[in-house]
Amino acid sequence: MGDNHKSLYAKLTVDVVIGPVLERLEGKDISAAQTLRAAIGKADTSLPGLAFDFVRVLLRKAEISEKVDLCETLLRLGGATETDELRIPRSEPIYQELNHCAGDLKRILSRIPEQIYDRKQFLETIKEIANSIKTLLDAVNRVIGEMAPSENGSKQILEDRKKDFVRYSKKFSNTLKDYFRDTNQNQNVFISANYLIYQTNVIMKTVRQECY
Repeated sequence: MGDNHKSLYAKLTVDVVIGPVLERLEGKDISAAQTLRAAIGKADTSLPGLAFDFVRVLLRKAEISEKVDLCETLLRLGGATETDELRIPRSEPIYQELNHCAGDLKRILSRIPEQIYDRKQFLETIKEIANSIKTLLDAVNRVIGEMAPSENGSKQILEDRKKDFVRYSKKFSNTLKDYFRDTNQNQNVFISANYLIYQTNVIMKTVRQECY
């Protein structure tokens, strides 16, 4: 794993490893879970990447760090885990549709490590990803269309997050083109897919913050 992508892995670790663990803990001891969540959040804000470094140390202590590809593992978890923090609690159809579209895209992206080595299957997966990206963007546009102008600029904030998502979607597409010219670049596909999952999470957090 290169340090160039440490920031991405650090953020995904919070979303797809720490978050789901704490959510399960809340079902058993909500007070302890909330205390731990607050402490981890504060520590990770003061020392960005602390949660990720902690996971890496655990893997080294367990002597399995060489056997675990964190980039690939985070990608698999990105579509397999879903927390309340990454879902919109509002009941209106446009928000429920956004929840569905975001979850669907992440699930398809998380299948890449399993399917990338089967060219025919992978090409079908790429088509699914392209369709899912379009569907998610349509859902985001519908939410933006329903947002009233406000002094805090919520509508523009979500527009900006959408632009970021589109930019990373294009990077993902270019990474796939490079991969088919050189199939040894599968790790770059995993990295690009992880960025796309993270950008999807950013959109969901933004909508939750600005519309809830």
